[in-house]
This record gives sequence, structure tokens and C-alpha cells, in this order.
Amino acid sequence: MDAAKEEFLKEFGRDYGYSGAPKTIDEIRATEFKRLEGVAYLDHAAATLYSELQMEAILKDLTANIYGNPHSQSDSSFATSDIVRNARQQVLDYFKASPKDYKCIFTSGATAALKLVGEAFPWSHQSNFVYTMENHNSVIGIREYALEQGAQAYAIEIEDTERDAFTGNIASVQVTKHQMLRRNEAKFLAKNHTGSAYNLFAFPSECNFSGLKFSLELVKTVKEDSIRYSDGSPSSNGHWKVLIDAAKGCATEPPDLSKYPADFVVFSFYKLFGYPTGLGALIVHTDAAKLLKKTYFSGGTVAASIADIDFVKQREGIEELFEDGTIPFLSIASLCHGFKILNSLTIPAISRHTSSLATYLRNVLAALRHENGTRVCTLYGSCSSKTLCNKMGPLVSFNLRRPDGSWVGHREVEKLASLYSIQLRTGCFCNPGACAKYLDLSHLDLVTNIEAGHICWDDNDIINGKPSGAVRVSLGYMSTYEDVKQKFIDFVTSSFVSMPTHSRDLQFCGRSIPFTDTGFESRYSAFGVDLKSITVYPIKSCAGFSTDRWPLSSRGLLYDREWLLQSLTGETLTQKKVPEMCLIHTYIDLSQGILFINSPRCKEGLQIILNSNSSNGKREEISLRGQIYQVQGYDKEVDTWFSAAIGRPCTLLRHLSSSHCVSLDERDSVGTCRESRTCLNFSNEAQFLLISEESVSDLNNRLNSTDVGKDVRRTSVQVNPMRFRPNLVISGGRPYAEDEWINIKIGNKSFRSLGGCNRCQMINFATDAEQVLKTNEPLSTLASYRRVKGKILFGILLRYECEAEEGNSNNSWLQVGESIIPDSKQLGDTRRIHADMVVCQVGKSSR
Repeated sequence: MDAAKEEFLKEFGRDYGYSGAPKTIDEIRATEFKRLEGVAYLDHAAATLYSELQMEAILKDLTANIYGNPHSQSDSSFATSDIVRNARQQVLDYFKASPKDYKCIFTSGATAALKLVGEAFPWSHQSNFVYTMENHNSVIGIREYALEQGAQAYAIEIEDTERDAFTGNIASVQVTKHQMLRRNEAKFLAKNHTGSAYNLFAFPSECNFSGLKFSLELVKTVKEDSIRYSDGSPSSNGHWKVLIDAAKGCATEPPDLSKYPADFVVFSFYKLFGYPTGLGALIVHTDAAKLLKKTYFSGGTVAASIADIDFVKQREGIEELFEDGTIPFLSIASLCHGFKILNSLTIPAISRHTSSLATYLRNVLAALRHENGTRVCTLYGSCSSKTLCNKMGPLVSFNLRRPDGSWVGHREVEKLASLYSIQLRTGCFCNPGACAKYLDLSHLDLVTNIEAGHICWDDNDIINGKPSGAVRVSLGYMSTYEDVKQKFIDFVTSSFVSMPTHSRDLQFCGRSIPFTDTGFESRYSAFGVDLKSITVYPIKSCAGFSTDRWPLSSRGLLYDREWLLQSLTGETLTQKKVPEMCLIHTYIDLSQGILFINSPRCKEGLQIILNSNSSNGKREEISLRGQIYQVQGYDKEVDTWFSAAIGRPCTLLRHLSSSHCVSLDERDSVGTCRESRTCLNFSNEAQFLLISEESVSDLNNRLNSTDVGKDVRRTSVQVNPMRFRPNLVISGGRPYAEDEWINIKIGNKSFRSLGGCNRCQMINFATDAEQVLKTNEPLSTLASYRRVKGKILFGILLRYECEAEEGNSNNSWLQVGESIIPDSKQLGDTRRIHADMVVCQVGKSSR
């Protein structure tokens, strides 16, 4: 046991590891989660994992018993009804809810349960829907039902509490009211409302953004109408009903309904024990259930109906009334096996175990400092007894900063984490209120971000200098110290913390050989930099072919990425989603005018005549990267061949020869690969990708170097330039010299450098015996020394300056062996990329 773990156990050993349970945490991981070997799964707030023994028990149960539709009257149906009845009771027991006072309605998940409440709640124009700012979108969505019925809706922030001096109980809660929302007010004011108005207050037991746990004392406070508004607004009239969103908090601290009698509680079972998905529940108080108004009826919810007259008699049972159709009884039958695991460990023990890991992680992240003393991590969420949020759940939400104080994008963290087999989540987690609150995003910021094209799950993680989301680590009952420390904390430290180093241990990530600028131009001719190979990729994301000589066009290499494969739903297919595309081999014979295509999955090859009308004649437009392309398809025989080659239905499309220039965004900073006025076929961002053999050689040295801190060889992986799918490979010069080029000539052809190529996980695909293998290399190693503001750069992108060659057809071919000469007018600007490169420490802090 290492010293760090010994220190951890000294502080948290009492709570960590289930010492009194049938199995310790190490035994649980070894016997029930063998698939997690080498993986740190830290996204339990999104979905926890099922146990392998749990699934074995479910399979044994389903293969040994017959469960029929509970709406029938057979023995198998009666068996199912018993299983469902027992499952409802298990759910109520889990929340300490009396079956006399509460009912369990099965739904497809927490969201469906919330939707049910919103649809059936007795809204009127006198009603109020009030919710805390820290709420999931699925809760906030209830306001649409409220507003459509004339009710008003608003969010609140809990500011302070006042307690009774003698009992210690909460006497009142002071809140800040956000903007009041109302719709169709005039329409409903004209109507006479009879009877009492009903209001709904909603809050989460635990915030899925910050991990803050809301005190369940809010239930009684709201019901007793003890909320006080800081602006002096009067309390709302009518009866208050309280809804708890327990989707996040129920896995470690389910609301105790015997103490805090909420009217509605919603949750999903996959948050508890991983399986089944698509099943949740609404726990509803019987008094509140009587207020709900059900409109639709279906099989199972009615006692009788007549088809041709307006007559229906609904069932009286609360569960039967609200469970439309046949419930997912086989999924419900599996619940007992999940609860068995939780009961064997006990919820208090699970809570202590996960809390110990989360507290340890928060403490370590809060203590991290860069070499200049600045904080590495900004944590979100803090305990405060005044605001009824006095506990933290097993969730840590944060963002990272660079030594200069600028933010590290959360998507950058997520992408790098995946290279280290760390699974986590980034973004706003469908919690817009908490996101805006903790990231200090004003309404103007949010609107500006949306107008700039930012949507959930995109890569726009830093906008106008502010993060648009956060990084979230969440723990589950099977999480371990090794997941948190040896995987995640070590990853953050090695990848994002600038460490104090000696000068010989320090290097700029873009350069491996130090040099001066003196005589810069003369060294290129001395080194003899020349064009080593030319590769054309006719079909986007499929294998290309190398040639000694090839013609140029205004779009780059002639026929390069002029074709693509599209799914039947219109999605452009690439190796990212269909790795098998790299097994499709292509070759163009210019003299015959034929594109030859082969695949190990097809007995016969395919030939496409370049200049004949072998297509199906159907022309259409497709959108790719925000641009519209005119394309032409092929006949069924061609599409059938490609469908067999990649193992899924698809169509082959060819970019028509009509002129089409893509206007690309020129606002990105230096070192990225977008520039305007570039004519493209179906390549992502540029006409050419250039790779240097010397840069690849340096990368291979790093891949096979020894990790000084661990005295072990990092990897035995060797890559060749073709791993990066380059069009042009050069030889000669020094590693990464190409980073500094702006204008270059190949022979007497002029090219413009558009900057570095941002690499993705496609370069981690390798083929072995016609099988596609995915590893973490070489992207993981590149990330350790070639990362620039969230991008991992390797190779440069070029644009052919065809206007300079206009009218000179003899110069429209590239030839292997031609000299590479950078434009001497630009050689003084030698540090345009390196100034932005992160500084990496060689030795203990490397990778």
C-alpha cells in the first residue's frame, strides 16, 4: 500500500470500503465489476453501473420462471402480479413510506413521472409553480403546463432561515424571487374559479450540478406557508403541494417520507443500481393523488368503456389509473435483485463510502496549485446551514484554470480523460439554473451564447472568456480510492498542473530540438527537405492510395475525398462511428479513368468509371459542416456493395464537379486550421494534410521512452506517417519545423499553411489481420506535449494557391522528390504556435 492511500485511510478508513458488509469494496470490484479493469467510471450521477452478479441473478430468474401479462388471468399472470405488488412495497420501504399514505406508480423514468404530475396537477389562474433555481430541466418543464392554464411560475433562491429559539425547528425561510412568468392571463381572469387554488413547489434532494443536498425540512416549511420573500411580496394563497426530484440523491440518501411527507417524489431505477433502464416511479401521497386529473384512458386504466357513446368508468386504484397500458413487468421483476445489493451494503454505508471519496477529491482539488501559486481548480457548491443546503453529495463539480488564470475548456478535459480510460461528464447537466448561478452567466451571456450557436453537448466550452459548462465527477457504491486518486487526480495533475521544474526538465511542447533562428533558411536546403509521398483518399474516411505523381485541382488533389458514404437517415459516415471504413481500399487509374474499390468483406471488387454517367441520375443537396453540397447518387448495386462492406445500409454520393467554395470561419486564433475562401470536396477543413517523417520519428521516440517517475517503458507502439491519413509526407529538416511555416513552395507550386491539424481519436485506430483495433495511442502521448488551448495539433493543413499557377498547366502536378521551400519572407515569425503551447514537465509529471 502506498503512502498516499495510507494517509487516505487514516482520515477516511472508518467510512470507506464496507468493512462490516459481506464483501469489502476490493472484493466487490474483483468479483462483480471485472469489466472495470483499467477503467475509472466516474459518471454515476448520469447512470450507475449494474453488478455482474446482479445480472446473473436476473437471467437466472427470467429463465427459471414464467411471467405473463398482469392484465390476464392465468397462473403466470398472477405470478407477475405478485412480483409487481412486492416491487411496489420494496420501493415504498426504500423511502420509508407507509402504504396507507403513499402509492407507487411505475413510469418510464423520473422525467415521465414529472410529466405526469405536470399534466394532471389541478392548475388554475390562481395557482403558483415555484421551483428552486438549482433544478433539472425535466422539473422546470412542468411550468409549461402551469403557464398554459394561467398559473404563474417563478424560480427562487434560498437566502436565509430563521429557527425557533426553543425547538430549533425552522420558523421561516427567506428567499429571493426571480422574474415572475405568466401566460394567457387575460384568458383565464375572465373565468370564475371555484374552490381552493393549489400551488406546487419543486426542489431536488440533491443538485445534479453542484452536489448540494437540500434540507428536506423544506417540505414542512412550504406546507406551513413559512416562505418569506426578500422583496416583501405576500405569500401565495391556496394549498401547497411539494415535489421532490430524488433522481440524483436517492442512490445514497433517499428522502425519508415518514419524517418529511412530500406529496410527490420521482426517481429512476438505473440511478440506484444500473439496471433496468427505462423504468422509474412516482411516489404519490394518496391525498395528492385524489387531486390529479387524468384525461386519457387506455388498456388497464379503465374498468369499462363503450366504443360508440361517451361512457368510460375508470379504475379506482391509484396505480392502475395512472399506469397506461401494460407495465414493463419483466423489468419490474428485476428490481428485487438490485435492491438486494443495496440492502446487503445498507444505504448508510453506501452514503459514507461515497462521501469519503468525494470529500477526499474536493480537498485534493482545492489544494492544487500551479508553480506560480495560482489555484488550479474552481469548485462549485458549498455548504451553508443558512440556506438549508448543509450537506454535499458524492459529486464534485469544477473547472480548471491555466497558470495565467484563463479557463481550461471542459470538453478539453473530457476528451483527454477518455484517453486515460476515465469516463466522466461535462457541460451543464441539464440544469440551466445551477449552471448560470455557479458560472456567473447573466441572461445576456446566455442569450449571446445561444445566438453564437452554442447548444447542449457541443464543443463550445469557452465563450467570451467564460466557461459554458463544468466538469463533473460523481461516485457510486462501487467506486474506489484507486478510481479517484490513481486515475483521476493523477490525470489532472499530470495534464493540467504546471509544476516547478529544473531547466533541463522543461520543454515547450511543440519543439523537441532546441535551435536558434540564425541561418534558418539555409538549413532547409542543407537538410534537403523534399516530398516523400503523395496519398489520395477518393472516398471520405476510407483507405487511400499512394502515388509518385498526381494532378492538382482548385480543390486540392484531383478526386481527393470527392465521394462519401451516407446512412439511410442522412448521416455522413466516418471512421469515428464506422471504423470498418478503413478496410475499404481504393485506387484510381487515370489512364483508364476508373476508381477501383475493394473490401475484405466483399468477394468481388467494385469499379466506378470516373467520367461516365454510372450514377442513378438523382441529384440532391446535402448539408455537411454547415455547408450545402450538390451531390449525385449511384444505383442500387453500388449501394448494396458498400452496405455489405461496412455492415450497415448506406449510399455512395459524389460531389458534383460544379464550382463550390466553402466559406470557413477565420476568427479562430493562430495555430488552428480554419481559413476563408477555401474550395473543398468532402474534407473536413482543408485541401491537404502534411506530415513530417521527422515529427513522426520524434513521436515514436516518445512512445517508446521510459517514464522516469515509474522507471517503466510507456508503450511499445510504433506508428508510421500513414496513421495520420496525410496527403503529403515530407522528409528532411527537424521535427515540427512545419509548425512555423506560413507560405511554402513544393517545386514551383505555392501553398498556404492554415495552421496545425487538430487530431481526434481516429488516429488511435489500427488494423491487424483485417480487424480494426482501438487503443489510446498515439493520441494520449501527443496530448502530453502537443496540446494548444484544447487542441492536440500534429501536422499542418495546406491550401493550394492555384491562382498563382493559373494558365500554366505544366505545373498542375505534384511529384515525389520535389523540394519543399518555406517562404523566406515569413521565416522571422518562428514562434507563432510555440508561444501558445502548454509547458510539459519531463519526468515525474509526464503523462
